[in-house]
Amino acid sequence: MSTGSIGKNGNFQVKYGSQICEETENCSIGYTYYPVAIIGAGESGIATGYRLKEELGFDQFRIFERQSGIGGSWWINRYPGVACSNAAIYDTYSLCSCIEKASIPPTASEILENLQEICRKHRIVDKIQLNIDVRKCHWLESEQVWELTLWHIINKAGDLSEFDRVEKVQNNGHESVYGSEQIIRAKVLVNTVGFIIEPNQLLEEVPGRKNFRGEIFHSLRWQYNVDLTDKEVIVVGTGCSATRFVPLLIDDYDAQSVTQLIRSPPWVVPLDTFSTNVNGRWNKLSFWLTKHLPSLGKFIRCAAAGSENNWRLYGCFEKQRKNLETNLLTHMKRVVPKKYYEILTPDHEFGCKPWVIDTAWLPSLKNPAVTLTTLPLTSIGETEVTLGPGRLYPDPRNTMSRAPNHQVTIPADVIILANEFDTNAWLYPLDVIGRNGKKLCDRFDEKRGSQMYMGIALDGFPNFFNVLSPNTVNGNFSTILASENTLNLCLELIKPLLEDELFTIEVKQAAGLKWARETQNALERMISKTGSSNSWYFDESGRGSVVY
Repeated sequence: MSTGSIGKNGNFQVKYGSQICEETENCSIGYTYYPVAIIGAGESGIATGYRLKEELGFDQFRIFERQSGIGGSWWINRYPGVACSNAAIYDTYSLCSCIEKASIPPTASEILENLQEICRKHRIVDKIQLNIDVRKCHWLESEQVWELTLWHIINKAGDLSEFDRVEKVQNNGHESVYGSEQIIRAKVLVNTVGFIIEPNQLLEEVPGRKNFRGEIFHSLRWQYNVDLTDKEVIVVGTGCSATRFVPLLIDDYDAQSVTQLIRSPPWVVPLDTFSTNVNGRWNKLSFWLTKHLPSLGKFIRCAAAGSENNWRLYGCFEKQRKNLETNLLTHMKRVVPKKYYEILTPDHEFGCKPWVIDTAWLPSLKNPAVTLTTLPLTSIGETEVTLGPGRLYPDPRNTMSRAPNHQVTIPADVIILANEFDTNAWLYPLDVIGRNGKKLCDRFDEKRGSQMYMGIALDGFPNFFNVLSPNTVNGNFSTILASENTLNLCLELIKPLLEDELFTIEVKQAAGLKWARETQNALERMISKTGSSNSWYFDESGRGSVVY
């Protein structure tokens, strides 16, 4: 067996040799072998399976999914009004799509149906194993393979967050969530889980939480069995999910009142200025053209992308960005009551943080049953919550501000958390152990944050590839575009492994460090860093591990 380097400038070290084995199940030796193991059956996992089959002609892989259905975040996000924030034309796969028509913007059910149809049409369904929690992935140096420890999940507990599963185990025992254990070995390990996994936990340190008699749940794990009729509802957060469902709570779910607590306002882009606001005939025609005239379809995707707001995120477009901000503020003041002007005026530049597409949120603030406030949640009683004193926005030290900062206690029957995801929980709670017993989380700590070479690989973890991973996301734009870009790179490295040209492949440490340094330096010039002091794209140390 010989070694060498491949890739641009020799950034990967490899071992030449042949090891690929046939897929083997129900072995008497204590494990099941698959040449390729894929973690996650969301958009990226499905795309990986599709391209392995259709482009590489390789079907000896298995996709392991913790949840009880395929689709990833589109499967688990079921809050009222859930929809995509991008045009359907570029929030579907560029190489395959089963969408014939879609809403503007496309709903979660439409996107999920498209993903499921792709799996059926290309016979990926039988390659997916649901209700499987991949707990540990360990590189076996002596065998030159990855060994995966899987726990079979019962009663659809995989649809719960890790926090809720742990709590259920603590209260009811391990067998209330998990069944049998299974060992898998694979030559190639592909992680497609991404970072939109775990809901942010909140209220744990708020006094009185355990005394609350009503229901508390996260919007990303919506509880449709909770009756909101005539209830006093408290919504914590103002992310994309909250702006979708808050307008529906009064009109569609007959809540008595809705009090929405926000930490700071996002930039709100009205739907009628959104690039997807095209007539239904063109929306349908674009899918037909993409399906039957692929070259024209690619041109349409490029044109649609060019009409998006993301190009304003670079410093050289400051004038255009300021004009957009002025227009957005003008729209906001034309729609909402005057008392909300101040707390709905962002203190960061457009693009520093995710903006939201407004389908009905701003107009809903005219409803006297809806209250918007930046008073902090300071305590929870049995049937009420206390807000204030003080305020979260604008800065309480601003003596010129007229925003409320008093203390008030209001009735509460239901508390809905809408504070989005823990975006720094890469691969959590998966335990990945590479060469010399080194854990991936420890390597991230050593490097002062999550990082991978070109977002796909890390030294010390051979034959381990990642799709939609650190520094691969592009702000508010299509995550499918980001995952397809990283998947292109992954497949270039996976192909020689499957064709028995290579035994192992691993990025060189120097290449990884150089890439990370260049990436962080480039982020310093992005508006997401220069235009705000507290963008969630960056951690407390100022390091960015989300966008590129």
